[in-house]
Amino acid sequence: MLKVIPVRAQAGISGFESPAAEYRQLGLDLDELLIEHPSATFIGQAQGDSMTGVGIFDGDLLIVDRAASPTSLDVVVANLNGSFVCKLFDRKSNVLLSPGLDTQPYPLGPGDTFEEEGIVVRSVRMHRYVRWLSQCMR
Repeated sequence: MLKVIPVRAQAGISGFESPAAEYRQLGLDLDELLIEHPSATFIGQAQGDSMTGVGIFDGDLLIVDRAASPTSLDVVVANLNGSFVCKLFDRKSNVLLSPGLDTQPYPLGPGDTFEEEGIVVRSVRMHRYVRWLSQCMR
């Protein structure tokens, strides 16, 4: 069950009421909020800075859905020539894009082995190091 303390903060606040004064509980858990197809969903961890242009940063958790309906310019996790990548996939042009760097688009060619593993439907920013997470992502 997700518990929410509604706090609205503005720049220049000198003080505000205790957040617990408006504490309430929602009838929703994080699985329900983040995962639409539980049996077709896996979690990965982003590495590198190539996707910062779409808000995915090094260390973020990626919620990847294999059952999501594909659209052009989805963020996908795929196996490209034996390496896992996270890229924007322009399905119309058959091109992979990296919006975080000054990187040229990568057109998929006949010599490439490309297998889409799923669509990144959510990402979660990790603000603190989590030991058990680093151990299970090895």
